[in-house]
Amino acid sequence: MFRTESVPADHEAPIRGYDSAVTEPATVGRIVVPAREGRAVRVAAGRSFRVVDLEGQQVGDLFAFVDGDVDEYASAEHTRVGLARLFPRVGESLLTNRRRPILTLLADDSPGLHDMLCAACDPTRYASLGWSGPHASCQDNLRAAMAEAGYPAVGVPQPINLFMHIPVAADGSLGFEPARTAPGDSVTLRAELPSVIVLSACPQDLVPINGPSPTSLAIDLLPDDPGA
Repeated sequence: MFRTESVPADHEAPIRGYDSAVTEPATVGRIVVPAREGRAVRVAAGRSFRVVDLEGQQVGDLFAFVDGDVDEYASAEHTRVGLARLFPRVGESLLTNRRRPILTLLADDSPGLHDMLCAACDPTRYASLGWSGPHASCQDNLRAAMAEAGYPAVGVPQPINLFMHIPVAADGSLGFEPARTAPGDSVTLRAELPSVIVLSACPQDLVPINGPSPTSLAIDLLPDDPGA
């Protein structure tokens, strides 16, 4: 379930026979994250990557851990306080739970609707929505991908929910609306610390955040100059 498919960034056909959930080291290419699954990749400090919504209306739960010390990770709550914003603007950085920059938002080629309020979906969330039986979740995707990266025991931070449309009403209530992304919409980030990045193509299908049904995402590993 967690096999990485890595290809050159300008080509869609996967290279078969590549059987690691972690690309090591991160090189220029594409990692496809199939619907309802997760993938991990190591990204060196100073290296950039792009998260792409391949089919549109798909939320991506993004996690970032410091490679070698996964007790430090991208923290939505510390970022909100540090920036005094609900989500970074282009040029601003996501902070770790030790208040260090870990990812910088270089470009947002999407409608610009993202979320840092909602926890990762998990089995309890699906049960609370009336689901009975197993269901894929971003929590389980994260843990499986990190285990294959060599970190079998990690906490589950609040994710950076790319493309997730959670409007906040004047009375403080939250909406759970379909993502407004079109095929090919993306965000580009740069790692400021050596990181293990995990992206989960959110499996949520009981509320309409992923449109009609969950679909695929991709991680494009970029040249040193992201504009190249």
